Amino acid sequence: MSQLELHQFPCLSDNYGYLLHDPASEETACIDTPDAEAYLREAAQKGWQITQIWNTHWHPDHAGGNAEIKAATHCTVIAPQGDAEKIDEIDRTVTQGDRVSLGEWEAAVIDVGGHTMGHIAYHIPGAEMAFVGDSLFALGCGRMFEGTAPQFWKSLSRLKALPPETMLYCAHEYTAANARFALHADPDNASLQAYVADITRLRDQNRPTVPAKLGRELETNPFLRADDPVLQARWAERGGQIGDPVATFAALRSAKDDF
Repeated sequence: MSQLELHQFPCLSDNYGYLLHDPASEETACIDTPDAEAYLREAAQKGWQITQIWNTHWHPDHAGGNAEIKAATHCTVIAPQGDAEKIDEIDRTVTQGDRVSLGEWEAAVIDVGGHTMGHIAYHIPGAEMAFVGDSLFALGCGRMFEGTAPQFWKSLSRLKALPPETMLYCAHEYTAANARFALHADPDNASLQAYVADITRLRDQNRPTVPAKLGRELETNPFLRADDPVLQARWAERGGQIGDPVATFAALRSAKDDF
């Protein structure tokens, strides 16, 4: 089986676009559609024919280009069942436990609701990739617009359980801002301090900080560490509770909203 090819490119103000290509089948999937013109241009420059769209959630900077891309390419649109009423041009809805395919490559659909109720991620274990939309960012997580803290923590726990070598392809370049809050939330974390130094070097060179390796996020991302007793103790006076990851996650998310 040939290796998947991934083309990552900036679009809109701070989004990343992803085109996932299987050379064997010559199929190409758009991971979300924030900017139809950019996706069509980038695919043409690569010589790839778009055959699928994999939406993670309904927000316009993730599904807003569906109609234009489908009209131009006649591709198949796959989208989360829980957000389906707000997404255009859907051919198939998917939810937790479903599978989608690109040639012989298979991706597992993971329920990561919280940012939106129906948010999903696509995990391709054979390629050590996970496309996580706005559910999880390098050193951060999405705002809890529609879901609840217990729901969102359960969602993040599903991502935490993936193999640590998994590369996380999130949808925005938010890492520098997330790093400032992470240092506020967990200032004594030496692994985090080293990570932030690497992030600073990358951004000083105008280079992307995405994708992020899950193993490193597990050591440094405060939202993934809400079950860590050290972080729980630090946040106990601000709404967190020792032994209660949901309460600690909720306290962290609320603090980040106001940071």
